[in-house]
Amino acid sequence: MSWRKDHRRPERGYHHGNLKEALLQAALGLIAEKGAAGFTFADAARSAGVSPAAPYRHFRDRDELLASIAQRGFEQFEAVLTRAWDDGRPDTVTAFERVGRAYLAFARDEPAYYSAMFESGLPTDVNPMLSAASERAFSVIRAAAERLAALTPPGAARPPALMMALHIWSMSHGIASLFGRGDAARRKMPMSAEDLLEAGVLIYLRGLGFPTDRRSPEDSNPPAGRPRGPWDQKSAT
Repeated sequence: MSWRKDHRRPERGYHHGNLKEALLQAALGLIAEKGAAGFTFADAARSAGVSPAAPYRHFRDRDELLASIAQRGFEQFEAVLTRAWDDGRPDTVTAFERVGRAYLAFARDEPAYYSAMFESGLPTDVNPMLSAASERAFSVIRAAAERLAALTPPGAARPPALMMALHIWSMSHGIASLFGRGDAARRKMPMSAEDLLEAGVLIYLRGLGFPTDRRSPEDSNPPAGRPRGPWDQKSAT
């Protein structure tokens, strides 16, 4: 998919009062082509079909433009993860697996946003709105980890939910960045990114003492036809 604007109609967004959106879309196109660090503020203006001075009407500099894109990306990311988690329905394990697949799908479907969010080099704490959007997205992963930690079997030490969330986030991000993204930076491998993530989470949970040879205690009789997960006998063999 191309994010670039049609240069045969210069300043269309500006004339219709959509300069800010035109600049955001132009910058997204440049990120998709060159990466988050591969363009200048003037490049964004040129791609949007406006003068080099026009972007200063809405953005202080290139970093503020990138921060706006990253914020929008995190807002969309939060929505995608929230839908996947669905408050843990129909059971924690199934919902948790959906969150992992949704993470990979976002990296694959929205590589320009993903790059702005994680590869721009912008510190999120210098922009309150960006920081808040980032924390809301991570809170979905943390909520899922808290529900999962609550299923720790008797006799096993219950792991800190925040630690679990950070570990699983790191694993998901690494797989998404290397193997699950939708641009030329994706590396080839003999399995899907989803299979790799599921196997990694399975090994991680097994190391924490979770019984990976059965379904979650809250769902001992899953409906026929439901996808098997990390606590299923056939998944663990």
